Amino acid sequence: MRLEELIKKIENELKLRNFSPRTVESYLFCLKNYFHHIKNIKKEPDASLIKNYLLGMQDGGKSSQTINLHLQAIKYFYREIMKSQIAVDIKFAKTASKLPVVLSRIELERIIDSIKNPKHKLLISLSYGAGLRVSEAINLKIKDIDLDELTIHIKRAKGSKDRITIFPEKLKHDLREIAALRDKDDFVFSSERGGKLTERTAQKIFENAKNNAKIQKDATFHSLRHSFATHLLENGVDIRYVQELLGHANIRTTQLYTKVTNPNLKNIKSPLE
Repeated sequence: MRLEELIKKIENELKLRNFSPRTVESYLFCLKNYFHHIKNIKKEPDASLIKNYLLGMQDGGKSSQTINLHLQAIKYFYREIMKSQIAVDIKFAKTASKLPVVLSRIELERIIDSIKNPKHKLLISLSYGAGLRVSEAINLKIKDIDLDELTIHIKRAKGSKDRITIFPEKLKHDLREIAALRDKDDFVFSSERGGKLTERTAQKIFENAKNNAKIQKDATFHSLRHSFATHLLENGVDIRYVQELLGHANIRTTQLYTKVTNPNLKNIKSPLE
């Protein structure tokens, strides 16, 4: 089988398995690089070749997350595409434990207040107030929001899972204004050319607002979701409810936020007088 045919077969298989477009793109990128490295593609994996490939990435300064993504794609290829009975017995690289960047309530207020465009202001406000990923925000449709129940039905989120999250009551009026005279199947945040905003456009809106508000933190659009989770925990919401609202499969993922919102820690004063 020619390389182009093999790549197309992998792409079709990933799509049939309902992998997200981003995962499909990432796996194909990783596997193209891997195939270029090994040159001769066989049905059975060669552990030493794979290790050399991953070590080369490490020597090239690639992060643990990137190396793990490549290993994941390689494992998928031999297991699901080549149907190899030989497992790729290589452990994933240890990843650095980083705390999420969380914005304070005052910083968020400054960011939101710096936005003049009503649609952009609602995009950032709702993404924080409901804990949305950027992909979830841009794919949100008018029919997904229940203003009576103050809930949002997030469809086909990460891992192709649906979930319900909360809708901030203070945004009811803003949403009604933007959704007026529009069809329930329309995207809430449609672009000027029709259709939905791109992820990059949404991220750029946040970046511009952060810069205009003169926020120095290394925050991204995803920091809105980090801040949502952290502030809920600070408000005394049970961590299992926060886990459900975020759509985390494992509570250990949610527990990361307890490291940045420990009230007892904040009450400790430095010994420097």
